[in-house]
Parts: sequence; structure tokens; C-alpha cells
Amino acid sequence: MPTNKPIETDAVIIGAGPCGLFTVFEMGLLDIKCHLIDILDRPGGQCAELYPEKPIYDIPGYPIISGQDLTDRLMEQIEPFAPTFHFQQMAESLEKLDSGKWRLTTDEGIVFDTTVIIIAAGGGSFVPKKPPIPGIEEFEGTSVFYSVRKMEQFKDKQLVIAGGGDSALDWTVALQPLAKNMRLVHRREEFRAAPDSVSKMRSLVDDNKMEFTMGQISALNGKNGQLESVIIKDKEKNETEVPCDCLLPFFGLTMKLGPIADFGLNLNKNLIPVDTEKFETSTEGIFAVGDINTYPGKLKLILSGFHEAALMSRQAFKYIYPDARLKFEYTTSSSSLQEKLGVDDDKGKKQA
Repeated sequence: MPTNKPIETDAVIIGAGPCGLFTVFEMGLLDIKCHLIDILDRPGGQCAELYPEKPIYDIPGYPIISGQDLTDRLMEQIEPFAPTFHFQQMAESLEKLDSGKWRLTTDEGIVFDTTVIIIAAGGGSFVPKKPPIPGIEEFEGTSVFYSVRKMEQFKDKQLVIAGGGDSALDWTVALQPLAKNMRLVHRREEFRAAPDSVSKMRSLVDDNKMEFTMGQISALNGKNGQLESVIIKDKEKNETEVPCDCLLPFFGLTMKLGPIADFGLNLNKNLIPVDTEKFETSTEGIFAVGDINTYPGKLKLILSGFHEAALMSRQAFKYIYPDARLKFEYTTSSSSLQEKLGVDDDKGKKQA
């Protein structure tokens, strides 16, 4: 028995990234109420967590848009449908009720009784790969960060970035102009990043605008969550202490499918096979859109996930309103859809 009274809803979306957010829009046009669950503390998924200020070039209608701006635009688009978000938790268990509904419970004990479930979890729940540095947890969120959400928070800081991939090199180049001083630490001279990023970093080093140290961070010094310096150990085991206000370790992410793997769905290499008519899984009433699904010809693009959400929503409608006739309408010409979106009939614009 659930410890909390179940929340009755039409649909639960697991994942609040771009595909999950656009799913709210498509479902809202069909009068389907949605709740969303996400392990992060805000909407946007990988766009908000990994590259909020990096440009995306393949979103239709936007020659260039950042991950955070895309998230903001999607949040604005779904505002008329008032979705409910449940952040910093994950879907933990699932059971089929005698009523035909699904009972979904999160690891925080929130219980949903829902007609359909849409899995829009990207590659699953992702967590940063943390360096094996003793006591690093004490500084996390205060002076150790695994992602960059706002560049301005690093202005005039003594920054140390650790890693040799794209994230490490990209943020080294991007943050160097803001930082009081910048140091990149990597265990070898070779990098896994794009050659252009590596070239830019080396030019900054040559111009004495930053430093590169070959080695690994072995210890942190500071108090009350605030770093004061880090210890770097080279391959000869020599140790060097350097000043540091903020440490950004970029060692990649570990993607975990998590409890979804135990939902009884057919899986293919941690991806969920779906059909391309309804984007339904092997279980009726459970759908998957975005990077979490797989089918012949699949492209892992945000725009593909948007297309999948549009088709999926029509099958979801049939489960939620089994006796209703589904009428296809265009937002450009349907007065009923425009009313749902808050469009001013006189001006053709959304009302403030």
C-alpha cells in the first residue's frame, strides 16, 4: 500500500528535458493533464545540466539557441497547460492496478495513479563521474562543480579545471576571460577534445593567459566548503600546491537507466524499442520518446523527439478518452486550440 495518497492524473512523463517538455505541449492540445518527474532540480535535462550556455544549431526556426534558452522557450510554450513538476526524484516502482491504471511511485514516496506513462529520460538518469579525491563531497555545490550553469559565478575566481575531453577544454576557453586566473589539469599531454578547442587552449598558455599542468589532483585544502588550494601530483609523484577558489572536474557522465530497467519492458542495450506509429513500448499504455527509445532509422536529435511526441500523444488520447473522437486540427486555424493557448482573437497573439 502507498504511504501517500495517490495523485490521480492522465499522464506521467519521466524526464523533463526538451522532449519531455514538448510532450506536455502536444498532450495539452488534446486536454491531457501531465505530471513530470526528473532527477535534476530544474527542467531542461541535458540541455540545462551540460550545456546551458553552449549553442545548438539544429532546432527548427532557431539558427542558434543555447540549451537554457531552448528550455526557457519550451517552458513558456507549455505554460497554458500548467504541468506539475516533481524534481530531484526518480520513478522507482510500477504496478498495474485492477482499474487498468498504472501506479507509479517515486523514490521520495510520491504515488501516481495514471492512465499512461511517457518515458522521456534521454539516456537515463545521468550522474557525473567524480574524481577519487578524499573529502571532495564537503566542497560540492560550494566550490566544486560538475557543470557550469551560470558563467558569471566564476568571475574573478581562481579556477582549476580538471579533465581532457570536450567539456574540460570548452569551458577552459570559455571561462578564461572571466577568471582571475585559470589552470587546466590533465594527466597527459594528449586530449580527447576537438582539435580547435585544444589549439585555443594552447594559444592561451603560450600567451601566458592561463596555465596547463600535467598531473592529477590528489587532495583539496579548505574549510567550511570553500576551497583554498588543490594538490597536484605528477607522474613522478611530486606534489605541487596551487591556489584554487573553484574546482571544475569534467570526467564525463555515467548514464544509468535506473529503476526503469525493472519496469518489465523489452530493452535493447539499455534502450527501449518502440513502434514508429505510436512510439509505444512492448507494454500498452507506456510510451518512450527521445534518446531513450530505439527503432530502425532512429536519429538521436531533439527535433526527432518532438516528432515522436506528436505522434505518441494521439495514441495516448485513445487510452485516456476511449469514447471520444480524435479530431485533427491545426493551431494556425483552430479557434479551440488557440483558446487553449491563450491567443487573442483580434491580434492573433498570445495574451499576456
